[in-house]
Amino acid sequence: MTKTIITILTIFTLAACEPKKIETQKNAMNKFEQFKAKEKFVIDTTTLYPGIGNPKLKPILTEKINNVADSFQTISKTQNPTDEDYQKEIEKGLASFDDIYNDLDTEDRERVCFYFEEIMDIVGLKSSEGKLNDFMY
Repeated sequence: MTKTIITILTIFTLAACEPKKIETQKNAMNKFEQFKAKEKFVIDTTTLYPGIGNPKLKPILTEKINNVADSFQTISKTQNPTDEDYQKEIEKGLASFDDIYNDLDTEDRERVCFYFEEIMDIVGLKSSEGKLNDFMY
């Protein structure tokens, strides 16, 4: 009886440790292309975003965000993309903003997070596990 319980608990523990696979939506590639093509950091009255604080940063920020989208797109094309794969890419993508972080005002940092959330929605990723919050503050 004890062996059976231990075996069952071991199986449940191993199953819980398996990386969570995320199934790529059929229209994800099209959504990635649409996302990358749209103009970013422009005035958005629906979210009360006033537009980029420093216009010189717009092409730099756009490139960095589109690079994250490219990385997510690459991951989504793999046979078994996992939550962990995307979490690592969020971390790496946010780190790419380190060189200009101090040049961003609060609204622009919020907008960066907004774009990350859009990219996450394309692949069905529910959480950044606090990474976006850490980036903001």
